Amino acid sequence: MQTPSVRPRIRVCPECGGSKLMRDYDAAEIVCVNCGCVIAEKLVDSRPEWRAFDDEQKAKRTRVGAPLTFTIHDKGLSTVIDWRDKRTGGKSLTPAERLDLYKLRKWQRRVRVSDATERNLAVALSELSKLSSGLNLPKNILETASVIYRRAIKKKLIRGRSIHNVTAAAIYMSCRQCGVARTLDEIAASSSLNKKDIGRSYRFMVRELESFVPPSTSMHYAARFSNKLGISGKAEAIALKILEIAKSMKLTSGRGPTGIAAAATYVATVLTNERRTQREIAEIANVTEVTIRNRYKELLERLFVEVPL
Repeated sequence: MQTPSVRPRIRVCPECGGSKLMRDYDAAEIVCVNCGCVIAEKLVDSRPEWRAFDDEQKAKRTRVGAPLTFTIHDKGLSTVIDWRDKRTGGKSLTPAERLDLYKLRKWQRRVRVSDATERNLAVALSELSKLSSGLNLPKNILETASVIYRRAIKKKLIRGRSIHNVTAAAIYMSCRQCGVARTLDEIAASSSLNKKDIGRSYRFMVRELESFVPPSTSMHYAARFSNKLGISGKAEAIALKILEIAKSMKLTSGRGPTGIAAAATYVATVLTNERRTQREIAEIANVTEVTIRNRYKELLERLFVEVPL
């Protein structure tokens, strides 16, 4: 049986015998420089499909390895030696090789965390991931909280303070900056910490980092309460409209966002005949029934809303 012959790679021009060949990747051709003869050979362009006009664009558009992330202390640049019971060919490892692999993993873990700052950052970012997962927060909240903690540790604000309190404060600060409705009570309940300690650490970080933190809006809380209560989209739209009008009339000034959002949600459920008791809404909003009643009366008096009894 004859084996198929392999076509040799073209080294010279078949017309003039010249060896000066130019590869034109745009046209996928090889052209002789002497006579201009086009040599029919299929080329594969190994260049990237994107273009970069400066070094910054080139660094951003290259795709080599996993993306950088601030949620890992080394930003995901280091490698990890994995456990393997077998070689690539399928043969099992000997006890001596398994011991060498264990030693390599141990020293690789020690090299990744070089000093006390790296160790603190590794522990804190792990706590941030656990807290974010417990609160069902999106990825951007965790990334923002990691950046906030890195800024705090760079300015040496963590010394003498609890890592758990500072990480909880960073999560709360990230939620406020990204517009995600989470209260201090929820973060304290999820992290099993004292609310006052988290608030003290949060105010300290805002003051020292000189960061702008926008105030919490009742709009985010109203949408969240509607989802938890399972009411229709019509009722949620009415609650948001009530809050929008109340904000234009400056009825939300000096009021807690959770209380007025709970009252607007209660009014919307009554108007759409999807009645929920004040106790149910109070438990979800983590406010008292008295607060809902007071805000409810204020909305009815100032907005002239007719509620069927």
